[in-house]
Amino acid sequence: MSAPVLDIQNLSVDYQTELGPLHALRDVSLVVPAGKIIGIVGESGCGKSTLISTIIRLLASNARIADGKILFKGDDLLEMDVKQMRALRGDEISMVFQDPMTSLNPVLSIGRQLSDVQHRSKSSTKDRKARSVMMLERVGIADPEAQLRRYPHHLSGGMRQRVAIAMALMTEPSLLIADEPTTALDATLEVQIIHRLEELQRDFGCSILFISHHLGVIAELCHEVVVMYAGEVIECGSTPEVFGNPRHPYTRKLLECDPARIEQRTRDLPVIPGGLPDLIKLPQGCIFRDRCDQSVARCATERPRLAGEGQRIACHLVEQPT
Repeated sequence: MSAPVLDIQNLSVDYQTELGPLHALRDVSLVVPAGKIIGIVGESGCGKSTLISTIIRLLASNARIADGKILFKGDDLLEMDVKQMRALRGDEISMVFQDPMTSLNPVLSIGRQLSDVQHRSKSSTKDRKARSVMMLERVGIADPEAQLRRYPHHLSGGMRQRVAIAMALMTEPSLLIADEPTTALDATLEVQIIHRLEELQRDFGCSILFISHHLGVIAELCHEVVVMYAGEVIECGSTPEVFGNPRHPYTRKLLECDPARIEQRTRDLPVIPGGLPDLIKLPQGCIFRDRCDQSVARCATERPRLAGEGQRIACHLVEQPT
């Protein structure tokens, strides 16, 4: 088997606050194989944004990487200097941001922004323009040459997100990070963007790390899924395994809250009782214990570790079924 594009090992990240360090990520490990799409799901505050900010080394000034490695094609990103990381961003590692309304520069034309992405290329202006037209066509934008002269405010939300995807794939990166790229779009556009990403991933052969709240999107697009809760990975495996047979209590509750699973009309949407724990004063034992209706005595004192073959789960109930 080929080496993974991205291999995150025991990554821990803290934010320095007036009340003490906030432990945003703790012992996070995950692998993004070559040519695969890996999805990350979890509630707001689970650490998704901190994780991707750490990968591209664009953390806030009060962040501190406490432990771990981020191996990209075998090289540790955490050991690279600013110049080395700058060379990787945009070429080897690209990103599609959440909001297409703000991710493009409003005062520059689409053509100028697509050309600027190719600033490391030694190709001529004519060749850059031709490649820009080709990429817009690949992401499904009609009359691509005419669009080069337009500005972001001339385009719909779906077209802007397609432009953002074209920019991210312009250099044919090995890893594309998509940070909830369909959140600001309506359902019809969301489906179109997902299918387009699938096609482009197959065509370019890149790996994708896809972050989303939308469980249906993850199920449709991703080969494997990583479930995060309060800064920890609590379950991971192939998408059919995790969604078809969720074994962690949090994963089961998360799937039960998916509106797509509601069969009868109701005024009340299902929720997970309780809230996220204090990440400054971490509780002992399992991080999900206070919200879990299946906890046992061991959960209060001993933190479960991610274990298993294929589908991996961090839960004492897996070792001690009831």
